[in-house]
Amino acid sequence: MLGLDAPTLIARLFVLLTAFAVHEFAHAWTANRFGDDTPRLYGRLTLNPLAHLDVMGSLMLIFVGFGWAKPVPVNAYYLERRSPAALMWVSLAGPLSNLLMAVLAAIPFQLGLLSVYDAFGTNNGLLPTLPYFLFEFVRINLILMLFNLIPLYPLDGEKIAQYFFPPSWVNVLDNIRPYSTLIFIVVFIGLPYVGIDIFGWVLDPAMNELYKLLLL
Repeated sequence: MLGLDAPTLIARLFVLLTAFAVHEFAHAWTANRFGDDTPRLYGRLTLNPLAHLDVMGSLMLIFVGFGWAKPVPVNAYYLERRSPAALMWVSLAGPLSNLLMAVLAAIPFQLGLLSVYDAFGTNNGLLPTLPYFLFEFVRINLILMLFNLIPLYPLDGEKIAQYFFPPSWVNVLDNIRPYSTLIFIVVFIGLPYVGIDIFGWVLDPAMNELYKLLLL
């Protein structure tokens, strides 16, 4: 399956069923706490992964290493009437949940019970070793966190940025929103094809620092 071995496939399937479910539940729970029952009415106030998974996003996670789930519907107008920061907190809850999961999964490495160096080259047979499984869990959750913080629709980062950016910058985000799909295709598919990896240039330094902080 596109070069994936069984341990990697199993590890990513587990992340798919947990990280995405927790991420989207965090959005729904936070919206519900602000009094918006839209996620509950759409059946998204649940940890059941089947309520959250997107087919293409799930396949991308399994075969590429990052992906997406179905966005949680919220009533942005109602949230902003309750609190100017409500929509920002609802959006931030998802990436924060990924960071929390990564931190929890990194505890055995921090305590010296496992070594990150044991995560490589030690998988045999069907199941991943514990170091590899936890490393993959940490890695994908960090990718999901950083990817979702990109200030581009429909990612969480757009709504977070709109809260903190000055009005002139918010207008820029509004103006480029209709072209978000094209921007994603160019930046994440087109440019890497010719050797220009903007995603890697921006996020790799942050990933490396987080690896050092959590795993080494």
